[in-house]
Amino acid sequence: MHIRDLPHPDPGEPDVRSGFRFLVWLFRRQLGGQARSLAWGTLHMASVGALPLVLGLVVQAVADESGRGLALAGALMLGLTLTMTAADTMLHRTAVTNWITAAARVQQLLARRTAQLGGALTQRIAAGEVVKVSTGDVEKIGWFVESFSRFAAAVVVTAGVCTGLVVYEPRLGLLVVGGVAAVVLSVFPLLPAATRRADRERALSGRATELASDTVAGLRVLRGIGGERLFLERYRRASQDVRAASVRSARMWSLIDAVQVVMPGLLLLGVVWQGVRLAREGTLSPAGLVTVYGAVTFLMFPLRLFQEAAMAFTFSRPSAKRAVRVLSLRRSGGGGASADAALPLEGELRDPATGLRAAPGRLTAVVCGDPDEAERLAERLGGHPVRGGDGPSAELGGVALDSVPLAAARAAVLVQDKDPVLLSGTLRELLDVPSSGRVSAAEALRAAQCDDVLATLARTAPDSSRDPMRARLTERGRSLSGGQRQRLALARSLLADPPVLVLDEPTSAVDAHTEARVAEALRALRAGRTTVVFTSSPLLLDRADEVVFVRGGQVAASGSHRALLHGAPAYRAVVTREPDALSSPRFAEESA
Repeated sequence: MHIRDLPHPDPGEPDVRSGFRFLVWLFRRQLGGQARSLAWGTLHMASVGALPLVLGLVVQAVADESGRGLALAGALMLGLTLTMTAADTMLHRTAVTNWITAAARVQQLLARRTAQLGGALTQRIAAGEVVKVSTGDVEKIGWFVESFSRFAAAVVVTAGVCTGLVVYEPRLGLLVVGGVAAVVLSVFPLLPAATRRADRERALSGRATELASDTVAGLRVLRGIGGERLFLERYRRASQDVRAASVRSARMWSLIDAVQVVMPGLLLLGVVWQGVRLAREGTLSPAGLVTVYGAVTFLMFPLRLFQEAAMAFTFSRPSAKRAVRVLSLRRSGGGGASADAALPLEGELRDPATGLRAAPGRLTAVVCGDPDEAERLAERLGGHPVRGGDGPSAELGGVALDSVPLAAARAAVLVQDKDPVLLSGTLRELLDVPSSGRVSAAEALRAAQCDDVLATLARTAPDSSRDPMRARLTERGRSLSGGQRQRLALARSLLADPPVLVLDEPTSAVDAHTEARVAEALRALRAGRTTVVFTSSPLLLDRADEVVFVRGGQVAASGSHRALLHGAPAYRAVVTREPDALSSPRFAEESA
């Protein structure tokens, strides 16, 4: 796999049984890249490890006053230098490629799962947690994948050097083997505490990110009620908690670093002391002493890689667990292809839980006394995951929407919730959505009464072009008013022109005059298409073909808006917000 081939044509189906299994799955997906990195890493470190042997040959050649031996040692030194340079270059290239390809695979998996779950994702996991997983955690997982091949190469070369020392001089070799084992094992008792502190830091950082996101999203409201100081103080406390946790984590890693300096230093002192004794005894020649000393000095390099690998694994394992937590989320219901999935999804839209029926090709308005009940019902009508198991999925033409592939359900039914998201980019990019082609962008913007929005955007168009389609929208459209964002989102939904369109309070932030024009245009533009509007606005209700009143989780009444106003006091109480209607005898009979 090369970087130029990214993104992956298919990131695959990950093993989400545990974080460790997920890391193993990632390695199995790039065995070729890991093998190449291991080969180059082994060649590089073997070249570095062979330098002490060449230095020993140089010392021996000088002692023997052999020009030929010195020239041979110089040639070997040059060859090793060229080999080291080439191997190090290719090691870096392959290791970074492994990092990037693994990170890209994880990001593609997260993006795919996010697209499948949609708005239900943040109902199960906090937004700050999702941001952390898709940024910091992906980087840590990639770091471990990148460092593993260098760690494996270090293990291979360290084992080879230790074996050579044991064969060359058993007493020194066994001392080195014991010292290397002591250096490696000295770190392990400290890793659990380092992991706990790193997890604590990560959790507090995610909480701070979530607070920052919530504060920025609600900044306008906070300023209106004078609550920005309260949220600022909360974020300040959260930041201080993150700082304190970071310091505690850094202290533990600094202790690990100190151990990794002290233990190899003691090993080197022990080898020098024992080597000098052997040299005095005549057992070890000066050239041999230089060779052994150089070999042990070289071992300090792979031993540092052991620490890096330990740190990478310590940080990547909880990151992998959090990634698995997101990737293991599944859409409620079957979600598989059934026998009915091949049939075209069309016909009457029905919710078995409430008894709601929306006739095909008609504009149906739904009034719910409970906003939460309306939100859950809208989710079911779109085949979205049902929270809390509050009823079966809706059916379209007799086919349960949660039993068909998600792409088929979303192609048939589009749900615009009460707080639609406008992504940053130009207006043209915002309206670049899959559509039937029956409705143009100009018609959708006109029906949503976006003339003032276009005029506002035209003033910010680049190069004085006055073209609103080239104007950029800020994140979530925060440069626009609530009503303007709502109408742009409605225009996007109308442009998509799905067979079934479900709108949840599409005009709640719009003034009455504009709302009346939107109602007329919506009815005209969606003629012959199934449209369900959740609203309590009389302007929209009066223009609906049928109004359904849902109360207590069941359809309580249906008919025209005017008929329900006169015949259903409970409906009239919700729509007109008249307290007197709640005390009428007829309302008491309905409640009973």
